[in-house]
Amino acid sequence: MATTEVILRTKIDNLGAEADVVKVKAGYARNFLIPQGKAFEATEENLKHTEDLKKARAEREAAEISEAQEVAAKIKKTKLSFTLEVGQGGKAFGSVTSIDIQKKLEEAGVTIDRKALQLDSPIKTAGTTKVEVKLAGDITATLSVTVESPEATEEA
Repeated sequence: MATTEVILRTKIDNLGAEADVVKVKAGYARNFLIPQGKAFEATEENLKHTEDLKKARAEREAAEISEAQEVAAKIKKTKLSFTLEVGQGGKAFGSVTSIDIQKKLEEAGVTIDRKALQLDSPIKTAGTTKVEVKLAGDITATLSVTVESPEATEEA
C-alpha cells in the first residue's frame, strides 16, 4: 500500500495532534485529511511553517490541562451517594454503573466523559468505593461513591 507523510492541522484521535508529521495511506490523505483541511502535505516548504501549529498546540494543551485540574478539584470534593435494595450478606439487587455515576456528577455540576471513569465492574455491594477518574493527560482524581441500603438509612 502506498503511504504518504502529512502535517496535521488539528488534533485527530488515534492519529496525532497539531504539527505532527504522520504517515498515512495515500488515499486517506488525498480523499479525507487534505480536502477536509485537517492536514496538508509534508513538503520541505510546509515543514518550515509548522511553528504556528506548534504554538496553537501548546495553547490548546495548556487550556486542557488547566480545565482538567479544575474538574479534578471539583471531583475530589464531591461525594456521591446511591441507595440500592440490599439482601442478606450486603449484596445489592441491581448495581451502580458508570452511567449512573456520570449522571449524578452532572447533577452536581461536574461534566465528564463516561469513559473517563475507571470502573472495572458495576458496584454491587453496600459501602464506600473509590473510583478513579482519568482526565486529560496524566491528571487523575479519586471519587468517593457510597452505596447504602434503604433499611440502613431508616435505622439511622
